[in-house]
Amino acid sequence: MKYGLIGEHLPHSFSKEIHGLIGRYEKNEYDYEICELAPDELDGFMKRADFKGINVTIPYKEKVIPYLDHIDEAAREIGAVNTIVNRGGRLYGYNTDYFGLRDLIIDTGIELQNRKVLILGTGGTSKTALYVCRSMGASCIYIVSRSAKKNGDQDTDSSTSRNDRADTANKADIIYTTYDEVYDLCPDASVMINTTPVGMYPSAGVSPIDIDRFSSLEGVIDVIYNPLRTELVINAMSEDILAAGGLRMLVTQAVYAYKLFMDNGHGADASVDANPSGADSSPGAYDEPGVVRTLVDLVFRHIYKDKVNIVLIGMPGCGKTTVGKRLAKAYDKKLIDTDTEIIKHENRQITEIFENDGEEYFRRVESEVIKDISLRNGLIIATGGGAVLNKDNIDLLKANGILIFLDRPLETLVPTEDRPTAKDRDMLKQRYEERYDIYMRSCDLRVSDTDKTEEQINSTLI
Repeated sequence: MKYGLIGEHLPHSFSKEIHGLIGRYEKNEYDYEICELAPDELDGFMKRADFKGINVTIPYKEKVIPYLDHIDEAAREIGAVNTIVNRGGRLYGYNTDYFGLRDLIIDTGIELQNRKVLILGTGGTSKTALYVCRSMGASCIYIVSRSAKKNGDQDTDSSTSRNDRADTANKADIIYTTYDEVYDLCPDASVMINTTPVGMYPSAGVSPIDIDRFSSLEGVIDVIYNPLRTELVINAMSEDILAAGGLRMLVTQAVYAYKLFMDNGHGADASVDANPSGADSSPGAYDEPGVVRTLVDLVFRHIYKDKVNIVLIGMPGCGKTTVGKRLAKAYDKKLIDTDTEIIKHENRQITEIFENDGEEYFRRVESEVIKDISLRNGLIIATGGGAVLNKDNIDLLKANGILIFLDRPLETLVPTEDRPTAKDRDMLKQRYEERYDIYMRSCDLRVSDTDKTEEQINSTLI
């Protein structure tokens, strides 16, 4: 392996595709592999060092450090390495996650200066988040875990005795606490950063913490990138809190890693040094102004458009399947109709399901089908008219998708016998009145002219 990613479990990784795009845009394509290593395989892999450059993810960001000949100053202070470059048999370690997380926070519009911040988790990425928060001027940082464990510690005491003072210029308070205690200890937190795997594929739809118990939240960052929006991010966005998932962070750190892999003329002196006492940090001399950001933007837009699902919601007969077929061709994505999938699942028509088992049973099956489909990426999904009645369905579809409401006037909708809840004009009108506000609350984009659906979606996709 010349270049690649090592970690223990990597079925969800987008890194191979991202590095493929970086090479394509840079006109410097290189082989990048995904390498799953069991814990007992790490030692042999690192001692052989049969690679030119690798990225490192859970659970090895700290465990690789003893094998390195040189550690970048920022990575040393953070205590975690996510990028290793082999230069003539000597291994150099860096932390490009710092720039990924810092830039994600800035791009999301979240302010950390003089703010109370909660960091969920105590692993390698938590250490990076702590470093970022200190560098961006947070006044007080709470590290939250199940047992108030200090980053890297094996044993722990209660949170009341774990109040440490950072020895950096901004002197941020650092307090270690538990999920149970933090609600009372810091109900006025301004920013939350999740570095745990809670909510990650394939266990989407769960959140590590209840954001409703924090009345002053201004911003939420989740480093998880698959799904694109975790339950934590969806909950925050529903409360009009600035929030973002970790895809842009992943792309940004990959671009910085690529720069280090290729040395860019600086050899062993290539550095991504960061200054935790400053309000901002330079990525190092190898980064020409704007070069990294331009490349990040190109790769991020490409991977996001490729991975995001376009989900069509709306009344029966509004044209979801017809529009879906057109969009599938326009965006080169597969079309999946949830009603068709229900028919396959049950091996009978929807009218039979309603007649024999009732609507409640149908909705249960519909939710099971949606849960399965929503975990996948790069689809056009046409939903049944009543799919939005279950908020869990909406959240699952939002995890990897943007919801498009095809809003056709009631008078243009035609009832049909094969739609059990809208088979005559009165039923159709009743469904319209019951559901319209739900469609409006649920959608990311409302389209009233289906002939302009692609145009409006293009303006919404990043």
